[in-house]
Amino acid sequence: MEYPRVTIVDYGMGNLWSVLNAFKYLGVDPIVSENLDEIASAGILVLPGVGSFRKAMFSLSETGIDQAIIEAVANNGGKILGICLGMQLLGSKSFEDGETSGLGLIHQVVDEFSFDEVGSNKIPHIGFNSVYSKSDSKLFRGIPNGADFYFVHSYRMLVDQMTGKSATCEYGSEFLAAYEQDNIFAIQFHPEKSQTNGLLLLKNFLTD
Repeated sequence: MEYPRVTIVDYGMGNLWSVLNAFKYLGVDPIVSENLDEIASAGILVLPGVGSFRKAMFSLSETGIDQAIIEAVANNGGKILGICLGMQLLGSKSFEDGETSGLGLIHQVVDEFSFDEVGSNKIPHIGFNSVYSKSDSKLFRGIPNGADFYFVHSYRMLVDQMTGKSATCEYGSEFLAAYEQDNIFAIQFHPEKSQTNGLLLLKNFLTD
């Protein structure tokens, strides 16, 4: 099967090579780019990320990549998949290291797990956990409800009645594990570390 071209955004804070290798395993040959024109004109973008929301947004805005992403997704109709911190960066704002505005492609706030919320669980949330998806989800097509995916994070988006909620996870309380609305897709877990389930999810994203 021939897949469309995939552009992985390089802004200095992504787990790029693990993500790149996962796509290559599927037979895709993505480009890794920090070039504004390439990003703005991309049909499919992947925004990975690890580390601080504040530092990541500073890097995106300093380089102009933030506006290139918005141009690709909001103006040109390109698809995007935000992974882990990449999902959070698509949100409205985060309180990590102080309040910082995000890209605003998902109208949701990112905040830290509280100890009251997680109970006896540890922060950060690390390891495999069950993800419960909606029956009409495109990302989770063919993946059993309650399948395990690998998480590493201390911050998350809350679950509410928002449009685009496609999957949740329980860690003391429920949080948003995946989002999909039109051409915007985001996942809090790492598909590249989630074995067969993660690879199938990436394939679903490409073939939607």
